[in-house]
Amino acid sequence: MPHEDGIDHTISLMREGYLYILNRRRSFNCDVFETRLLGMKAICMGGKEAAEIFYDPEKFQREGAAPHRLVETLFGKKGIQTLDGEHHRRRKEMFMALMSPTNIKELADLVKEEWISAAKKWEQMNEVIFYEEVQKILSTAACRWAGVTVPEDEIKNLPNDLEALFESPAALGPDHWKGRNARNRVEKWVGELINQVRDGKETPPENTALHRFSWFREFDGTLLDTETAAVEVINILRPIVAISIFLNFTLLSLHHYPEEKEKLKVQDDKYAKMFVQEVRRYYPFFPFVSAKVRKGFVWNDFTFEEGTLTYLDLYGTNHDPKIWENPDVFNPERFADWEGSPFGFIPQGGGDYLLGHRCAGEWLTIEVMKVSLDLLVNRMNYEIPDQDLSYSMVSIPSIPHSKIIIKNIKLLD
Repeated sequence: MPHEDGIDHTISLMREGYLYILNRRRSFNCDVFETRLLGMKAICMGGKEAAEIFYDPEKFQREGAAPHRLVETLFGKKGIQTLDGEHHRRRKEMFMALMSPTNIKELADLVKEEWISAAKKWEQMNEVIFYEEVQKILSTAACRWAGVTVPEDEIKNLPNDLEALFESPAALGPDHWKGRNARNRVEKWVGELINQVRDGKETPPENTALHRFSWFREFDGTLLDTETAAVEVINILRPIVAISIFLNFTLLSLHHYPEEKEKLKVQDDKYAKMFVQEVRRYYPFFPFVSAKVRKGFVWNDFTFEEGTLTYLDLYGTNHDPKIWENPDVFNPERFADWEGSPFGFIPQGGGDYLLGHRCAGEWLTIEVMKVSLDLLVNRMNYEIPDQDLSYSMVSIPSIPHSKIIIKNIKLLD
């Protein structure tokens, strides 16, 4: 196995961000290499075959793999992302029960309703910071969909707190602690809601996350403890608000590729989905995911020792020339006849939805993006003034530096 020389390469990872693993895969001319990160031996890998191995539950486990700073901000303690085996399968069933076509359409309709309401207000504003305003839309829609009642004094703060959960894991200093403090606040509030549901003081609809997670029982028949139930409700709210990253890149792509916007005006739903998939493939979202080797094995003559921390390159796999023709070109047409490999296209993780660690909300993300895309293309006029629309491949997550300012907004009949 190729080996990166040196004592530790955490600083290089911070300097190169999304491209760290991909750069070394290219320099080593190999899809797997050994290095040291966060003071520990680590294996980095990418590509379709690597993803198939990485998501094999007999070879890798998630328990104990996520860095502490991710657990304290992004995932939450004892959240589904940290589980394996039957415990993960049972918890995943709880999430997947929410992802029926009817439920997903309900969220998409709520997002559309909140979009239109927000756009009417934008018409009266000199300019709008798109990233921030979309987070308000998604936060409100997510809470309504999840059966979560938001107190009046919390409405303005909640989008910022949920944003902090996915913006702070890779941050340093005050920005990182902002995420930890936000998690403590949101977990406390959601935990109180769960207790109210259990005490009969709150009665969310039965098909909502708040109801299902409040009454979810472990294998022994006991209710999920309040703290963990709160973590899992947040694991519904936070990812929906994180779609704001994809929506910012959706708006950016419409600006950079105006010919695509014209196609979307006349094409059908299939082309809209192709466009959304290309946004998810092309732009940076989450750079990599981690696991630990469950028990030692050999793959392609490379030895994976038990307990070794391993990172799978999400961004690099989505830009792998072995999988994608001209991967650094934005081209929705590539999805016209795409067969949907669960390992070659992994913006939100790979593998099987129910049994594996692929994001339960991936189809929900696609539908929310399609609704938003239709509004941007067919239901609104707006201008994008001169600004810094560049984005960093080092900052995680990455968004255009200006967060995209729009003005002269007009809703169309």
